[in-house]
Amino acid sequence: MAKFWCSLCIIIILQPSNLAIARREQVPTPPLPVLPLPTFSQLKWQQRELIMFLHFGVNTFTDSEWGTGKENPAIFNPAGLDAKQWVTAAAEAGISLMILTAKHHDGFCLWPSRYTDHSVISSPWKNGHGDVVQEFVSAVKAHGGIDAGLYLSPWDRHDRRYGHDLQYNEYYLAQLQELLSEYGSVKEIWFDGAKGKNAKNMSYYFTDWFAMVRELQSSINIFSDAGPDVRWVGNERGFAGNTSWSTINSTSLSIGNASIIDYLNTGDPKGTNWLPAECDVSIRKGWFWHKSESPKKLSELLQIYYNSVGRNCVMLLNVPPNSTGVISETDVQRLKQFKSAIDTIFSTNLAEKCFIKASSQRGGKGGGFGPENVLDSDHLWTYWAPRDDGHKKKHWIEIRVQNEGLRFNVVRIQEAIGLGQRIVRHEILVDGKKLVEGTTVGYKRLHRLEEVHGSVVRIIVKESRGLPLISSIGLHFDPYWNPNKQ
Repeated sequence: MAKFWCSLCIIIILQPSNLAIARREQVPTPPLPVLPLPTFSQLKWQQRELIMFLHFGVNTFTDSEWGTGKENPAIFNPAGLDAKQWVTAAAEAGISLMILTAKHHDGFCLWPSRYTDHSVISSPWKNGHGDVVQEFVSAVKAHGGIDAGLYLSPWDRHDRRYGHDLQYNEYYLAQLQELLSEYGSVKEIWFDGAKGKNAKNMSYYFTDWFAMVRELQSSINIFSDAGPDVRWVGNERGFAGNTSWSTINSTSLSIGNASIIDYLNTGDPKGTNWLPAECDVSIRKGWFWHKSESPKKLSELLQIYYNSVGRNCVMLLNVPPNSTGVISETDVQRLKQFKSAIDTIFSTNLAEKCFIKASSQRGGKGGGFGPENVLDSDHLWTYWAPRDDGHKKKHWIEIRVQNEGLRFNVVRIQEAIGLGQRIVRHEILVDGKKLVEGTTVGYKRLHRLEEVHGSVVRIIVKESRGLPLISSIGLHFDPYWNPNKQ
């Protein structure tokens, strides 16, 4: 009898546990990822959206863009250099990463390198005891919330070792070691293939360079035409392709190869590498400061924003310090206007108080993948996922206004790229009328429209790689947009 009661007690104890396990097994799981996927550092980079370039050096004092390498270091004397002012200007513009040209093509180094005298050591600035790189990284660190990046030009028009493969690559690696081991955390390192037509033949040991970078800075992103973490968009206008994939085949890329510009601009849906594009553009006509130049109009900067950030890329905006060593007040004011405009447009999501429905949802109602997820504050890891019907080719999500309708002219769509980039083609209908026939979405897609007043906005995914996963949708009004005057 005692054995019977003991067995009965065990059964009673185990039953709730089994029920709990059964319930957990019924909780819908996320869909499988669609490869390739971004790394943690690449996701962090993508979420920055807007970052800053600082072109500064001897060119700032010679009114030129590409120095000859024969400049006398004595011309470099930014008497009022204030890196804290650079950082403040960036912070007020909502920028979280700043990249400084530690050395440009002229070979002049903004830090006291042990391997050359063609640097701040030979300048009158601070009697040869200055270090621009140190002042820059110190200002970034002191401010908080902003990270540092560096550009080290492969092409060097000054150093006599250039053109001698072994000697120059040893020199270049030595300078990389200085910059990446003596100046703290660096979040992006910039390499490019820019080189004049009459430049000496030179083989860069990129594989060695990248390996050294990885060894010295484990969380860094490496930029070049060919990545391996961030790729060039293929132009210096700041425009990504209307179709913009973060995926590409790195075996088809090479640094300095002009024939791959179109491929860089659009990416590749069949690409086996996650290598998103960075759109570099200058706030002025030139990359270095010139007294005769003025910053771009606000309307131009917004157009670039829509065609870079709004096309699944990061916008790298160059803002060059002047010969005094500060960012010109006209540029500072334009940056403030730019930030204010972006906030005005996107701080309010008109869809937030609307009713939202979808063609289906993974796991059914309460499964965690409902359409309401696209209106929360997490634009990466919560998302709407439709049911996997196998045969069903089109999925849709719809925003309905309950009262008199909405006035908007921007539609924002974001994918849950942590599980891969998926959407190949999509459409946007307002009150049954097709207004947009688009291709890729990626981290963020911004569609600028003529002003619309409507009650039902439907986004249809016509084709995708696996199930489409939409993490965020926004309806916004851009008061600066007048398509008839653009």
